[in-house]
Amino acid sequence: MKLIQQLFNSPFWALVRKEINQILRNKQLIVLLIVPPTVQLLLYGFILNPDVHNLRLGVIDYANISASRELVSAMTSNRIFTLESVPTSEKELSLQVEEGKLDVGVVIPPDFPRQLAKKSAEIQVFIDAVNANTAGIAGNYMNQIIQQYNLQLIPGKTSPPISPEVVFLYNPGLTSSWFFVPGVMGLVLTLIGTLVSAVTVVREKDTGTLEQLLMTPAENWEILLSKIVPLAFLLMGDVLLAITLATVIFHVPFRGSFPLFFALSSMYLFVGISLGIMLATISSSQQQVVLTSFFINLPMVQTSGAIAPIEAMPPLFQVLSLLNPLRHYIAIVRGILLKGVGLDVLWMNVLALVAFAVVLLTISINKFRNQLS
Repeated sequence: MKLIQQLFNSPFWALVRKEINQILRNKQLIVLLIVPPTVQLLLYGFILNPDVHNLRLGVIDYANISASRELVSAMTSNRIFTLESVPTSEKELSLQVEEGKLDVGVVIPPDFPRQLAKKSAEIQVFIDAVNANTAGIAGNYMNQIIQQYNLQLIPGKTSPPISPEVVFLYNPGLTSSWFFVPGVMGLVLTLIGTLVSAVTVVREKDTGTLEQLLMTPAENWEILLSKIVPLAFLLMGDVLLAITLATVIFHVPFRGSFPLFFALSSMYLFVGISLGIMLATISSSQQQVVLTSFFINLPMVQTSGAIAPIEAMPPLFQVLSLLNPLRHYIAIVRGILLKGVGLDVLWMNVLALVAFAVVLLTISINKFRNQLS
């Protein structure tokens, strides 16, 4: 009881109250903590999707027989390809692909019936490969559709000797938002944590109140800690907001321990806040803070696995991504939410997160202390 009374009477608590009152008076900061995370989570959760649908298809059917019409129907029976054009010549089809009016063009030759009779028919497929990812997926879809159609043409087909039974773990419906939303949660906490903490400290420098803090009977670590603690509690509201949107809007499962998720998210917030304070100590204005944060945050996001799988990166960047705290936090979030694992599986990521928190806090405290001196 006496210890608590001493805390409330200490300069540190006075500084904390000052920071809380300053935050509550700053309506723009409250809006920044609520609106952008909500918009980003909803936007990325709905938009980011590796699946490709509604590809614009153009077909020239020179054969015009029932088999060729069934093949075109097989291509357009799902939402992958949509028949947009039926050109009269290959030149017109090629021009439409070139102009971006079509994504895929198919030419069925006139001798298609004779080729079918020989059990070896060929068709020509044009694919707009400006977007290499979309082109690769479209090519795979087209091959699968044609192979499936081939099975219907072969009379008396027998079952293959090996029949694999595939089971999808953790995401049986292959819902893409279950992969992207946990990554976007880490992305949002990184951007908001670094920017809010950096702008808060730089504003003290711009308004001249940082010099006034030096006149208070408080140690340098108390001044810095009084800035970190209120921000950490405030940003935990963003964590709750993010997990609520993830589970309610996108139906992302929560299979793990909520206290573990909350504790590790709090630790990552200290990483983001420390990074923001470090940016503030090397910046002289709020504009400079924003520009510098883009230089740091964008590489963190790109090498974190939030949007693109780390396995798809070049080997060098896969190694460099181990130095990215956001990568470890996203691995933790996906492990807890989707797989329901604990510290026995995530201990390496947790140790890395602790190391980043200690190192960045130490650096930011030293640089802030030097600036106060």
